[in-house]
Amino acid sequence: MPFAEHPLAETHPTAGRFRSFEQVQTPRAGRTLARWCLGLAALLLLAGFLPWTQNIRSTGTLTTLRPQDRPQTVPSTIAGRIERWRVREGQLVRRGDTLVDIAEIKDKYFDPELLARTREQLAAKQGALRENEAKQLALEAQQAALRASLSVSLDKARNKVEQTRLKLNSDQAELRAANNDFDIARQQLERQENLYRQGLKSLTELEQRRLKFQESTAKRQAVENKLASTRQELTNAQLELASLQAEYQDKLSKAESDRRSVLAYQFDTEGQIAKMRNEYANLSIRSGFYRITAPQDGYVVRALKAGIGEMVKEGESIVTVMPDKPQLAAELYVQPMDIPLLAVGRKVRLQFDGWPALVFSGWPGTSFGTFGGRVAVIDNLDSQGRYRILVTPDPDEEPWPRPLRVGSGVYGWALLDDVPIWYELWRQLNGFPPNFVGYDPDKAGAKADKKADYSSSSDDTAL
Repeated sequence: MPFAEHPLAETHPTAGRFRSFEQVQTPRAGRTLARWCLGLAALLLLAGFLPWTQNIRSTGTLTTLRPQDRPQTVPSTIAGRIERWRVREGQLVRRGDTLVDIAEIKDKYFDPELLARTREQLAAKQGALRENEAKQLALEAQQAALRASLSVSLDKARNKVEQTRLKLNSDQAELRAANNDFDIARQQLERQENLYRQGLKSLTELEQRRLKFQESTAKRQAVENKLASTRQELTNAQLELASLQAEYQDKLSKAESDRRSVLAYQFDTEGQIAKMRNEYANLSIRSGFYRITAPQDGYVVRALKAGIGEMVKEGESIVTVMPDKPQLAAELYVQPMDIPLLAVGRKVRLQFDGWPALVFSGWPGTSFGTFGGRVAVIDNLDSQGRYRILVTPDPDEEPWPRPLRVGSGVYGWALLDDVPIWYELWRQLNGFPPNFVGYDPDKAGAKADKKADYSSSSDDTAL
């Protein structure tokens, strides 16, 4: 601007003769810049009062919420030799589909008719057990017959003893009568001899009396002998009664011993049958292990054994299978100082690797390409200085992309409270943790429980 047109030219007419007045004047560009700076400062000051969503940033990978949805290796239950592959890598298989056929390598199971022969052995043992049971019944019947015979024989022997005792009583009475006859005959003989000496009786009468006395003596002797014989018969009957009981007791003891031997053999046979049944069941189950099948629907990821004829050990993994349609979850790791700020049900924003996104962590509503989630699990034990959390899709937000694969990277930030931008800058400069204002873990836990109930009911309906 020429100095003649400057406002100072009117107040100082002589100032136009000096060039220094032109150098000290404020140029118009400077005033414009100052106005812009003032406006920007005002905008920054106003922006400092805009809301900012505090968050906890973390990284992790995609996994599954349920353990059965995670990649698993399919092992071989028995040792064997790979005979045939029935799948290829990347193929979709259904539960029960055969993956690999293996052949037996143990000589104990080489016989192709092993199951049939084991079944025949089991049938033979069962037949032997039935015959053994029949023998046991026969021995029990024999014991019953011996006991019945013992009872009859004992009754018979007791009757004989009683008869002999009665006979002994009769012989004793007969002996007493014979003794009386003997005394009478002796007295008559003495009187007859006295009368003979006096001449009152003849010798013939005396001899007759002597003859009668001899008959009485002989009769008494015969009765005594008979009584002794009867006593001997009673003793023999009593001995026979005792020996009969001992004899039958010996027979019964032998029959009982045979029965117990048969019973012991029966128990041993039953044990052998149970063992053979166990072996037969094991062989039947083992025959089903020659085909390794898919435990659930999924994709064959990788064959851990290759070729035909390769040996596999018991429990050795053969192939890896990724279950179909897993329930995805983001596995994130957070610092211990941030754990008190998290609770089950807390909202989380996620960014997946390979998925284009424009992220404004403080303004989640303006972000593009991010997806919502909720905290489903918080570990109670740290893992290498950090705690693991599992985040599942938020049912109120847009569903996660279908092409996502387990193991891909995830970047997430848990949404906390809304604060002014100036407060967030001040917190970050001072290194303070996010504030707890407005955080209610009970409400968050209640929301999470309600969400879990909804998810479980949805899973049950889907199943």
